[in-house]
Amino acid sequence: MARILLAEDDDIMRITVQDRLEKHKWHVDAVPNGKEALERLKGENYHLVISDIRMPGLDGTRLLKEIIRMSPETDVILMTAYGSVENAVDCLKKGAADYILKPFDMDDLMIRVKRLLEVQAIKAKCVLLEERCRAAQVPIIGSSPPIHSLLKTINQVAGTDATVLITGESGTGKELVAAAIHFESPRARGPYIRINCAAIPESLMESELFGHEKGSFTGADARKIGKFEAAKGGTILLDEIGDMPLGLQAKLLRVLQEREIERVGGNKTIKVNVRILCSTGKKLTDEVKKGNFREDLFYRLQVIPIEVPPLRERKEDIPELSRYFLEEFSRERSEQFQITDQAIHALMDYDYPGNVRELKNIIERISVLATEPVIEPWHLPADFAGNSDAGRDLPSLNLSAALAVTEKSCIFAALRTTDGKRAKAAELLGISRKNLWEKLKQHKLSPE
Repeated sequence: MARILLAEDDDIMRITVQDRLEKHKWHVDAVPNGKEALERLKGENYHLVISDIRMPGLDGTRLLKEIIRMSPETDVILMTAYGSVENAVDCLKKGAADYILKPFDMDDLMIRVKRLLEVQAIKAKCVLLEERCRAAQVPIIGSSPPIHSLLKTINQVAGTDATVLITGESGTGKELVAAAIHFESPRARGPYIRINCAAIPESLMESELFGHEKGSFTGADARKIGKFEAAKGGTILLDEIGDMPLGLQAKLLRVLQEREIERVGGNKTIKVNVRILCSTGKKLTDEVKKGNFREDLFYRLQVIPIEVPPLRERKEDIPELSRYFLEEFSRERSEQFQITDQAIHALMDYDYPGNVRELKNIIERISVLATEPVIEPWHLPADFAGNSDAGRDLPSLNLSAALAVTEKSCIFAALRTTDGKRAKAAELLGISRKNLWEKLKQHKLSPE
């Protein structure tokens, strides 16, 4: 329900406008002067303020200035019986959303109010859609048993409001899991807000999470709504929760237990209706032992723990992931890339300390640097299996096996040097093109 504040010193006009606004099912608070309006604004949030310009104590233009400082998201309609075109233009330049001359048609005022509220609703939807486009439309790729188990858990917890702690190494896709939980939940139509606890300075984090009142600290020129209030009816993801300062951990524990917050510099408790998801790449049990993380908060967060498996434990998903990323970069560059089975096998022979994120970066690098549309093993970075075997320990003391490893490595080096041109590679190796073709086939590297 839209909340409207009406400031008008004429009793009859104030009552008349209030009655008409309330017939549209809007919540209306009416006050007789600007000072009382300002006091209301300090304690409440309003979508719209309708104010007379000439009022005793604090006139409408000064009230407009304070509203812009305290609550810039609130629209203001100014009313006056002593107006002119110059006055109207001046008020609009100062930040008023609209300007109306008395006496006015009440229907005209209602149309203006409806228009402003509709624009606010559209802006809110745009913000929500932007968040969804950034976070929700990336699927969790894979058919391995660990991914099947992960998807099953997501389906089980999505329908509840339980707090979820998502753990896993960097690059495994913890944010994708959080987004999947939100958009499969009954809160999917509500906001989905993410905040990285490691990326925000400690001095600003409390304000970022809970908001602040005007004047609560140096630079707080206006009231600010925090992420918990902004996520009303939806979900908030606290990414890298293991980096949250100890002082804020106590306040987060209260939010989890009481479902209420206080803005910085405020003394009013505000109820919040939001689901909390947390993720971290740290082992919180170790952080608890070190004294860096509250034990009571850890157990409160771990109502439902979800661990995202590293890529090295689900290597059977690498072919599907590689082709998905390659298709994505093909669309971006308007080129059609393909990757051979031999290149896929080379990708699977690597442990990926950076997990899925590292694999995606490698595929992007290949798509940028490849000189031909078919990706071969020698197009991969040099630290991949088969590309740098010469620098590794030999697999055995068997002379034939050792020679095969060295031969394969030399072939890769030649093909990389010549961008896959086999005639030039054969020349570098000092063998015929036919001999090179036979060796590629022998080492199961030839697409033929």
